[in-house]
Amino acid sequence: MTRSLLALLALASALALAPAADWPRFRGPNGTGTAAGPLPGINPEKPLWKIELGGGKGVSSPIVVGGKVYVQSASADGKARVLTALDAATGKQLWSKEVPGDKAKAHAKNSLASGTPACDGSQLYCAWWDGSGVSLAAYDLAGQEKWSASLGGYVSQHGPGFSPMVHGGLVFVNVDDDEHAELVAFDAKTGQKKWFKTRKHVRACYTTPFILERAGKPAELVLGTTTAVTSYEPATGKVNWEYPIAWPKGDMPLRVIGHPVYAGGLLVVYSGDGGGGRYMAAIDPERKTPAKVWDLRKETPYVPCVLVKGDKLFWIGDKGIATCAEAKTGKALWAERVFSADVTASPVLVGDTILMISEKGEVATVKAENEYEEPVKVSLGEGVFATPAVADGRVYIRGVNTLFCFGKK
Repeated sequence: MTRSLLALLALASALALAPAADWPRFRGPNGTGTAAGPLPGINPEKPLWKIELGGGKGVSSPIVVGGKVYVQSASADGKARVLTALDAATGKQLWSKEVPGDKAKAHAKNSLASGTPACDGSQLYCAWWDGSGVSLAAYDLAGQEKWSASLGGYVSQHGPGFSPMVHGGLVFVNVDDDEHAELVAFDAKTGQKKWFKTRKHVRACYTTPFILERAGKPAELVLGTTTAVTSYEPATGKVNWEYPIAWPKGDMPLRVIGHPVYAGGLLVVYSGDGGGGRYMAAIDPERKTPAKVWDLRKETPYVPCVLVKGDKLFWIGDKGIATCAEAKTGKALWAERVFSADVTASPVLVGDTILMISEKGEVATVKAENEYEEPVKVSLGEGVFATPAVADGRVYIRGVNTLFCFGKK
């Protein structure tokens, strides 16, 4: 038997034994919003399965790890917050964990349980809001609480909605409200606070950190908020570099919800507010002092996150206009209206296809190409505010009342 044939057999064996693809945090692996294709067909009349979640508007996004779906919600009376585990293939409920809470005021597009859980394969991490304060809790995969840590009070006209992320045995949360802001790291196993960094605050921001990996450089934990884009050493919190965002005189600083993306050697951060203000900027982190390369002030997203494919950026704006732009220049290659309704859910990229969903539950698929092609559209018949998850050839979409699964058995 030749060496080449042996190598092929070894590769086939490795692929056969490879673990199933996971979607372990908000927007999937490292928050990129991307998954291997192809995108399964989405026929609202023939889902693989669907279940009623209840608890009012669903804003927390599902995650998928080890063949199980995990999602946070709140009871209809607001007296409980719930973490639910489901079989990913069938939708059968495996267990649920309740945490006490109270009703509280939140933005019309927010909910009492808007954070998305994160999982490192052995434990789940959830940010909870009990109506006044926020906390972080860890659970084993059977739903047993392992530890819980208070994150203090939370003051914001919109209510909280931040999500944790895990890297290198640490859990990171960006707690940024109208009165204070800090990035906190906890030991994933014990819940011990390992480090925290106070940040300048202006307006509550909901962005989740992500890991930036560049050739020849150690991994960086990057966070972008209203005041700055900052790179931290993940293990210690040491600041590697920071780009302070200087808002023009007379302009109101804008809120950051979607986290920066790395494309074409640049970090792209984007922000907005309910009044229609929009701002996107590309920062070059390779310079001795990171500097802005370009910026845009209209038709960029506020709530939905940005996607990257190669050296191109793709996004869907809050008012339904989709755009493809060059990462190095910000120049739009195309910008087309996809929805007449508003958009809150972030798009996801599956293979070479972008999946977008409006607040009315209209689902559109668009090719991630330099030239625009008319999208294929269907309607779920139910509003959607949560970002979908993609794993093992299936798509999981959380509607206002229903969790849908599309794909093959």
